[in-house]
Formats: sequence, C-alpha cells, structure tokens
Amino acid sequence: MTFIEKLSAAWSANNSLLCVGLDPDSGKFPPHLQKQTDGIAQFCKAIIDATADLACAYKPQIAYFAAQRAEEQLEEICAYLREKYPHIPIVLDAKRGDIGATAEQYAREAFERYGADAVTVNPYMGYDSVAPYLEWTDRGAIVLCRTSNAGGSDLQFLNVDGRPLYQHVAQLVADKWNRNGQCALVVGATFPSELAQVRALVGDMPLLVPGIGAQGGDIEATVKAGKTANGSGMMINSSRAILYAKGEVGEDFTKAARRVALETRDAINRYRI
Repeated sequence: MTFIEKLSAAWSANNSLLCVGLDPDSGKFPPHLQKQTDGIAQFCKAIIDATADLACAYKPQIAYFAAQRAEEQLEEICAYLREKYPHIPIVLDAKRGDIGATAEQYAREAFERYGADAVTVNPYMGYDSVAPYLEWTDRGAIVLCRTSNAGGSDLQFLNVDGRPLYQHVAQLVADKWNRNGQCALVVGATFPSELAQVRALVGDMPLLVPGIGAQGGDIEATVKAGKTANGSGMMINSSRAILYAKGEVGEDFTKAARRVALETRDAINRYRI
C-alpha cells in the first residue's frame, strides 16, 4: 500500500483529519517517566494507544529524539506503530534538504531505518535534492511550501514573476515533481488565505497543516480553506496541545491527551462538509 492509499484509508476509517505530532520533551513528562531510561518510548506509545482511533497520521519530529540521544527509541516507536497500527501512516518530520548521495542516505534513514511512510523535505536546493526520495515509489515526499512560522515570509513571500515564491513551489511540485503521485505539501494553518490559494493550485494533493493548537491557528478557517471537495485532503497537525494537555483532577496524561485529541478531531469534522 502506498503512502497516499494508506492516508486515504485512515481518513475514512477514523473519520479524521487529525495528525498527532510526537514531539517528546522529557522535562514535561509525568515524574515516573522522567526517571525511566526508555521514558520517551513509553510516553509516546501511551499517547499513541490513547489516540489511535482518532488520528489519520502520526508525525514524530526527529529533532526531539536526536537531541535527547533517543534515536533508538524513535526506531522502537515506529516499529510499534507499524506492528499495532499498520493502517496509520508515519510521517517523519525531518525537513531534510541536501543533494546527491547525501540525500540518498537521508532517504534510507527515513524509509529503511525508521520505516516511515513519508518524510518532510526542503525544496530550497531544487529537484535533485528531492529526487532520491521519489525513487521510493510507494513513499511520500512532503515538501515545505508555506510554513506556519512568522519568519517563513522572509523567503516564501518573495515576489517572483508576479507571484509569491511559495506558489511557485506548490505549482512545481504539483506539475513536475509529483511523478509517483505520492507528494504532499506543508502549508501552515496560520495563513488560511494562502492555504486556500495552494489548494486551488494543487487540486487534491494532500496538505500537512501545522499551526493549530499551541500555535493558535483557527480550525474553522483552516478546514474551510484547505479541504478537498470530499471533505478530506489534509493532515492537520497538533502536537504540544495533545501531548501535554492539562488534566482534570485525577486525570492521567493519557486520558487528558485523548480528551483533547477527541475535541480537536471533532472540531475539525464540524467544518468538513
């Protein structure tokens, strides 16, 4: 099954456009997990088990694991997802961007070492920096387009031949790079009008949409701007708001995470039709 096939099936099976980001910060874990050598794996597995029927994808952010020397725990988490929840795509958020043999190694890292279904990549160095990922014809390359951070405008909004650069990226990926039909784009929820313009340019291509939850993106505006005609087409990511949800009295972290994930999934669904 290809990345797009698996994603489409997850949208339908879980009635969800919610992507749960796995950004583990051990300093925010419950005290009993902070003392465990495999606390990151335990924490992420517990979050996954609590939300697996509510998510269309999981997005581990590799920097959080690498900074804590926890790459082996990331491998364990990805293996756990493939074994227990094989119908839910794994999107490795690595934002890789290099050329030639180096890009080939980054693709092997994502798809062989971690067994990811898709990986985020940076288009700044052009087609040959993305081509090695496209050699994996069943895997996804999710290209940065219009990111959710304020500084993204420094380059992405530059006027190029009468259009902002991010629109050229969207058109390039849709028209030339998407040769296997497995490409997607990163477009932030913090810019709904630009999200709508990208959707108009790329048709039904999936969009990974960060920026709701802790970053403050508006769910209604995001869904209305980015959904496809059938009410899907997006992986709307929430990380910290779910992982570190404030529990009610007597509520453990998994129940708090599930509660927020359910509220977020249902809020998204409210505007899909």
